[in-house]
Amino acid sequence: MFIIGIGTAVPPQSYTQKNSWDALQNWSHFPQLQPRSKAILKKVLGSDNGIATRHLALEPITEAFEQSPDQLQARFAKHAPTLAAEAARRALKNADCSPAEMDAVIISTCTGYLCPGLTSYVSEQLGLRENIFALDLVGQGCGAALPNLRTGAAILASGRAKKTLSICVEVCSAAFFIDDDAGVLISACLFADGAGAAILTNEPLPKRRRVEWRFTDSRLIPAERETLRFGHANGKLRNILSPQVPQVASELAEKLLTESLIAAGVSREQITGWILHTGGRDVILAMRDKLKLSADDVRHTTAVLREFGNISSPSVYFVLERALADTVPDGLWWMCAFGAGFSCHGAFLEVSAA
Repeated sequence: MFIIGIGTAVPPQSYTQKNSWDALQNWSHFPQLQPRSKAILKKVLGSDNGIATRHLALEPITEAFEQSPDQLQARFAKHAPTLAAEAARRALKNADCSPAEMDAVIISTCTGYLCPGLTSYVSEQLGLRENIFALDLVGQGCGAALPNLRTGAAILASGRAKKTLSICVEVCSAAFFIDDDAGVLISACLFADGAGAAILTNEPLPKRRRVEWRFTDSRLIPAERETLRFGHANGKLRNILSPQVPQVASELAEKLLTESLIAAGVSREQITGWILHTGGRDVILAMRDKLKLSADDVRHTTAVLREFGNISSPSVYFVLERALADTVPDGLWWMCAFGAGFSCHGAFLEVSAA
């Protein structure tokens, strides 16, 4: 399978961390928060946590304080299809493809629920064919892009499709609310909204840099399920985000990479590029430590985190897009993301000149 086009999209509104902190201090319910909660918010938003700005489907930012279940769901229903469709349009343009050429569309999300799923709305907005194979994937959290791409590869390998549209979209602001739970508070300070899309096919584009999906594998550790997941409270999604996430994610990523190198029959020295999920500053530092990476190795992951925040499942599309536009050498690139479950997914991409 080849990735022949990639596109990303974010809401037009961009907010600095200071914007968020100022809005919180002016919120009528801010005085009711416990001193510990205020300290957490001030520390995360007021210090350098690796994030400068975030794009959020909030206009103005005080919409973040509209926190009823119906308001949150309406935010997802309004913005998720639009973001997904815009990322798809950009991927189609990048691949020089038309919507009519798509035989399948796969969309992953975890920050909201629609029935019919997002594929119905996105197919309508893009003008995809009526006989398109449409598949909605939910519940995989920040790591969803790789299972999505792996599913796309299987559909192409089956011979039932020649071109597949892969999309991940998250409206994390549709799962924001503020209370005295540390995980909820930190999530509201780190996550952001956006979508990423890729065009998948079994044939590379001529005269274009090739990105071939060569090998993939995953690990699922249910014993760590409570480390990172969504729960529910008062009709709203509640992000359960434990302090152990950087350690668990980096250890599982190291194990997956080590075992994937053996299974794929390649050496560590053959890896020339690193496409890693933007989990947060502490996650990136833990990944660097466990995987023995330099700041230069993770510069695109770090740059995406700084400009966009943690966009959840679309983040690796953003990192890949940036790496392809830069001078990352041809060769094997390791793509890796982790998410709810606790799960970790990885893939070797072979990138080569036309």
